[in-house]
Amino acid sequence: MKEFFQSVWQLLTQIRVLDLLDIALLAVLIYQLIKLTRETRASQVLKGFAIVLIVSQVSKWLHLDGLAQLMSYIMNSGVVVLVILFQPELRRALERLGAGTFLDSSTLRAVAHETDGGYVAAELQHAIQDMAKSRIGALIVLQRTNTLESIIESGTVIDAQVSRELIENIFVPNTPLHDGATIINGGRIVAAGCFLPLTSNIDLSHELGTRHRSALGMSEHTDALVIVVSEETGIISVAEGGKLRRYMDQYSLSELLGSVYHEQETRGINLGALLKRRNGGNGKKQQKQSDD
Repeated sequence: MKEFFQSVWQLLTQIRVLDLLDIALLAVLIYQLIKLTRETRASQVLKGFAIVLIVSQVSKWLHLDGLAQLMSYIMNSGVVVLVILFQPELRRALERLGAGTFLDSSTLRAVAHETDGGYVAAELQHAIQDMAKSRIGALIVLQRTNTLESIIESGTVIDAQVSRELIENIFVPNTPLHDGATIINGGRIVAAGCFLPLTSNIDLSHELGTRHRSALGMSEHTDALVIVVSEETGIISVAEGGKLRRYMDQYSLSELLGSVYHEQETRGINLGALLKRRNGGNGKKQQKQSDD
């Protein structure tokens, strides 16, 4: 035991100040990388890359030469693969670094807004049903955990409180923003007129137009909930997880929106409390509105 402590003490005495600085800088970079990718599809790629790294090391220990050689080949080309896969994230990180906001956590995630989830869900439901009755086509994306920065950048930033009047006004035919998708995060309309990726599903019915194909494509690439109102029929559809649910009635839509905003409220409790403490508790609560 004495020899063990002597070895540990000898190791500690050999650590330089520059070594501690090196470790601290490396820890900061890894932490920022995790924050940058944890709410995007890039996080799944990082997990896969970590699995490859573990398998590579285990195969070396067990002398599995064939598997070790294959893993070594993947690791050698891994840097190039990561650069290609993470191109959007790397570009945003360099932009933040140049703007001096790389370490600002508020720029790495959507701003938390204290909202009444029930009120927002009701406003959305009324707007969607009004547009369905009037046969006004609409495409609404409800953001969840995956960030949608690249999608938001393709449209026009709005950043306004959710209201049925504003949503219906956005989708008025022959207006500049009515053809694109509207992105909603929590109780805020983030952007409108956004372009969504089309689905690659070749078995989709030919009766479904671009809005439905865009909704499915978005749900295949992110965990967002996408709501579609058909301009031709007024049918309300929902895309989630690469699947399309059609003929949503008043009750099923109300239940779905209620569950989404209950989920977001639960997830945002800690963040909202943190922001309230940071602002000195001076944030004003939004006045609840009623709609008969």
